[in-house]
Formats: sequence, C-alpha cells, structure tokens
Amino acid sequence: MRSLRIVFMGTPDFAVASLESILDANYNVVGVITAPDKPAGRGRKLQESPVKKFAISKGLKVLQPTNLKDGAFIDELKALDPNVQVVVAFRMLPKVVWDLPQFGTFNLHASLLPQYRGAAPINWAIINNEKKTGVSTFFLDEKIDTGAMILQKEINIAAEESVGELHDKLMELGAGVVVETLELIEKGNLTPTPQPFDQLLKDAPKLNKENTKINWDDSLDQIYNLIRGLNPYPAAWSILFNDGKEEKVKIYHCKKEIASHSLGNGSILVEDKKLKVATEGGYLIIEELQLPGKRKMDVKSLLNGYDFSKEAKFL
Repeated sequence: MRSLRIVFMGTPDFAVASLESILDANYNVVGVITAPDKPAGRGRKLQESPVKKFAISKGLKVLQPTNLKDGAFIDELKALDPNVQVVVAFRMLPKVVWDLPQFGTFNLHASLLPQYRGAAPINWAIINNEKKTGVSTFFLDEKIDTGAMILQKEINIAAEESVGELHDKLMELGAGVVVETLELIEKGNLTPTPQPFDQLLKDAPKLNKENTKINWDDSLDQIYNLIRGLNPYPAAWSILFNDGKEEKVKIYHCKKEIASHSLGNGSILVEDKKLKVATEGGYLIIEELQLPGKRKMDVKSLLNGYDFSKEAKFL
C-alpha cells in the first residue's frame, strides 16, 4: 500500500463534497489550492471560496495563487511534497503543476468522457436532452479533459430535472468516485484507459450571453430544455416587450403544454392565472421569473400586481 500525500485543488461547492469525502476516508491532505478571494455583493466585500471556508474549518493549509506558474507558488507547492493531486472544478493547470506528483494529478469531470468536454457539462447534458450523464476521473495532460480515464459512473437524467438538481446528484456521485480513484492509486491497481478519439463528440462550452438567450422560434422542447438546463444558474433569459418598453427577464421554472394555436412565437397569453408563451407545438407555461432589479418570484405573485398589455410578447 502506498502512503498518499494529497494536494486538493477546487473552488465551488461542487468541489467541497469531494474534499469532505477524502477527509472522511482518512486520507492525508497536506494542502488545498483554491481561487483568490474576490469582491462580491453590493458592498464588494472580499468573499472566500466555499473550498477555502471548508478547508480552514478543518485546519488545512490553504494556498490561493493568482498565477499558477509563479515561482514562489511552485516552491510552496513543492514544499508540501504531494505525491498525488486531486482537481475538482478548478482551472486549467500548467504542466509544471500537474506533472509534479509521483502518482500524477487526476481530475473529476461531470460528464461521461469523452462526451461533453469543457466548462459546463452538466448544463449542456440537459440542454441537449440527454437521458443519462455521469462523472469521470482522468489523469491530466496538455489538453483540456483529454487524459487517460480512470473511473466512470453514470446516472439517469429525469425528464423534468433542472441543472441544479442534477448538479447535486453528480456532486455526491463524484465525491464517491474521487475516493474510489484514490483507493486504486493507493493500492497500485490502476489501469488508465486512453480516451477514444473516433467518436462524434458533443462539447460543453462556457455559458455566455448569447448561448443562454431563448430563441422563441425553436421548438417547445428545445426551449423547455434550455430553461431547465440553466435553472437556477445562470438562468435562461429573454427580452420582454410590454407596454412599449423592453426589459431583460430571467426565466426559471416552467412547464410544457402541447397544443395547437395560431399565435406568433413569443406571444403572451394570460389565462387562469397562468403566464403562457406561444411556441412551435404549444405553450411554455412560466412559473418563476425575475424582472430587472427585482427578486425571483412565482408567476401567481407577479400577476397580482403586474399587467401585460395585449401586444406584450417575448422577443
């Protein structure tokens, strides 16, 4: 059995679950690398990452480099003397970092690699209406998400599941797979498998203003899947034209209603205290949204004090 000295790298809540599982399994974590504190909120106060908060609560040494190639940081990392590094929801590492430990550096990715390489695999699996997804561990190499795979586990995606719900399931599934991967490394029972490069691959690019905007000329299913694939973060959005004004609106929970109608795509119909938007093949029933400068609210509350003109529509 090998004696592991682990450096863990991660930033958001998704990574905390893996770090906690590593500690619960009584592995020796000699250091944690996470993002620098960042100003956030109205007061622009410095906010610590979820991983930093958790690591400090467990008495772990924390490093927060701004430049992963900086000589001072590399010296600090070498001083920790790790023989394996675990990366969960962090950033791309330079070779001088990932090539440092004797037993390598592995990453947890929230997809069934080689599918959905990239920054937002959980979102794109739902947006593309996949029926299953999963998690993969793999050794880092020079490219992004292409290294030899160690373990994979899959999970079904429910027809109405949001990205927030799937995120939490994959977070727990991934935490277990990280520990299983460490067990294989510890026992020296590892047989990494090169990723296939002869498949038609779907990517998971970073989410931005353009690819999170709703196109009301898409089908009802496409729009519905986009919204649930972005709920609760970063949220699908559209421009609402109402009473002569245009406003950017974020849309969260919704349902589908298959129906025939003669309304133009994006047209709004308010009936029986429901907010319905016409699409190809039926209506999208919006149940929760956010107007500019307002908090998220359910549509029933919105309709108590907000009027839609006859010409109102989503653009």
